[in-house]
Amino acid sequence: FSQDAPLSVMAQGIMENALNPQILDQLFEDVAEKQFTHKLLFSTIVDLMSVVVCRIRPSIHAAFQARAETVGATIDAVYDKLDGTETAVSAALVRAVAARLTPVIDAMGGGRADWLPGYRVRILDGNHLPGSEHRIKELRTIRAGALPGHALVVLDPRLMLATDVVPCEDGHAQERSLLDRILAIVAAKDLWIADRNFCTTEFLFGIARRDGFFVIRQHASTLHWEFVGKRRACGRIDTGQVYEQTIRATNDAGEILILRRVTALLDHPTRDGDTELHLLTNVPAKDARAKVIAELYRRRWMIETAFQELEATLHSEINTLGYPKAALFAFCVALVSYNVLSTLKAALRSVHGETVVAEEVSGYYVADEIQMTHRGMMIAIPEDEWAVFHDLTPVELADVLVRWARSVPLPKLRKHPRGPKKPKPKKQSGAKIKHVATAKILKA
Repeated sequence: FSQDAPLSVMAQGIMENALNPQILDQLFEDVAEKQFTHKLLFSTIVDLMSVVVCRIRPSIHAAFQARAETVGATIDAVYDKLDGTETAVSAALVRAVAARLTPVIDAMGGGRADWLPGYRVRILDGNHLPGSEHRIKELRTIRAGALPGHALVVLDPRLMLATDVVPCEDGHAQERSLLDRILAIVAAKDLWIADRNFCTTEFLFGIARRDGFFVIRQHASTLHWEFVGKRRACGRIDTGQVYEQTIRATNDAGEILILRRVTALLDHPTRDGDTELHLLTNVPAKDARAKVIAELYRRRWMIETAFQELEATLHSEINTLGYPKAALFAFCVALVSYNVLSTLKAALRSVHGETVVAEEVSGYYVADEIQMTHRGMMIAIPEDEWAVFHDLTPVELADVLVRWARSVPLPKLRKHPRGPKKPKPKKQSGAKIKHVATAKILKA
């Protein structure tokens, strides 16, 4: 299998190491406050959910049925465990797996180039889970979409790992209400990049108090500020002209924060029709000129791409899970699976180079290869054979992954980028003619 389907073996090996059952069960014991373990272990729930989010099994029930003999509990017990999994446990799972995979990527030399030398870049964005099916009794009489929650996700663009997540069960809650929990993880020399939803006075001042830095798009009404200096031109980037101006921000406590306001005057408007972007930063000019700040913000699309990959190649939004805790747990397991795929890509980068992997390797085909091979591989190689990966050190696991990465056939994973989108043609309403014969249309 390592010769003919190396990606699948690599992915399973990473999963076995990162999701070591002993470590997962100990994490549950340390973090869980209300739930407790009887016969059904937390590691078993993670294992069942992982094959669902990786699209190896279509549902939790199908995953359970395939492993009913080894689960040691009923399907009702599985759903009860899912529905009651505390969000703190789900978040701790993401953090723990990212912490285990970080030294593996570093040992392989598979990290991407630093975005800004001397700073630890963190991209912050929110993800709202779509409406679930109305399976819960309390939802069956409601037509409106039932939102099971949302989450703030922190992405490390050097490692391409989701390092932290802040889940929220209230699907209507404002993302800004969760920023206190983000501030708790801000460290000195962090550089936080985020969209305007996160541009609040308290958040910017909070990052600065912790000796952190930020590049955040300015919101029109959530910050108290005034101009200090004159606006000056700073050259061009690919998308437009760049300007810079100094501003003074204040908070209710009377504190003052001197910031740089970098403006990108765009050649073409954004999807929302904006023709200019205003970016606020406290990064010293000697470390990053205005054009660098504009480019840093432009690259934050990476987290949007990560969310698209979660949705397209992984089953991160399972609409049959209506209970908020279960839906958020599934999303967090999807983040864990995304981190596993990122570690696999890091192994490819260490062998084939960052540019080749970024421009030529398709995440879709990587995931498809793993999904298609997994069932047969797990029949041929029993589960207990994989236990050898559980206790490998980061260096040992890195050596194994790099060795296998050399035999991965990259042409089979090649991207096929589409050309520019064409404008949609005007369509007939279909009000009078409900159906047409395709053959007659083509003949005409």
